[in-house]
Amino acid sequence: MLVTGGTKGLGRGLATAFVAAGADVLVCARTRPDELPDGVAFVPADLRDAEAAAAVVDAAAAKFGRLDVVVNNAGGSPDAAAATVSPRFVDKVVALNLLAPFYVAQRANAVMQERGGGVIVNIGSLSGQRPSPGTAAYGAAKAGLANLTRTLAMEWAPKVRVNMVTVGYLETEDSLDFYGGPAGAETVGKGMPMGRMVRPDDVARAVLWLASAEAEFVTGADIAVDGGGEPPTFLTTRQG
Repeated sequence: MLVTGGTKGLGRGLATAFVAAGADVLVCARTRPDELPDGVAFVPADLRDAEAAAAVVDAAAAKFGRLDVVVNNAGGSPDAAAATVSPRFVDKVVALNLLAPFYVAQRANAVMQERGGGVIVNIGSLSGQRPSPGTAAYGAAKAGLANLTRTLAMEWAPKVRVNMVTVGYLETEDSLDFYGGPAGAETVGKGMPMGRMVRPDDVARAVLWLASAEAEFVTGADIAVDGGGEPPTFLTTRQG
């Protein structure tokens, strides 16, 4: 299987979970990390380039002799005001979060259709479902990814299933600064209906299920792993 952006954060958690479940896992990123989890192979790639994206898929299929599962996890964006952000910045963000998953999925589908089937799981974000101030291009790209997921599920059925897991406020080592450090992250987590932020293992369990035979009739779905979502402002005010 292939996990894009699988060297740190959520991607690393996904790769580790699949290895623990007995899968052969290849991950990719633009630069090789200092170390990788046991049982995980690596190839460098900038997935914003269509040929590079296709080459990663082919590398996974060649290494393992088959390709059953692809998780499109690579993505993200730094904050940037929509009023002043440069066209170059927008191009890069949309390319990473929308075009790259398309390129990877397109080549994966070709391999999977030929070999009898497979599963593609796209990692989405709450930013694609509601206003995303500070990350407008990212939110728009993730909204596009949700539509792409449903469309590809229809086009590529019945052999290839395509689904999405939409992730809420995620707790990783790299994300703590975004929430203002550990104390800020703890405050955000306490405000969630489930009383904490999303952890990589929470997402991994959903992705593992979608990749399993238990979900053999599930395609075009968008599963929210967000701890119940964001409480509405009026509820916070009323409780205060």
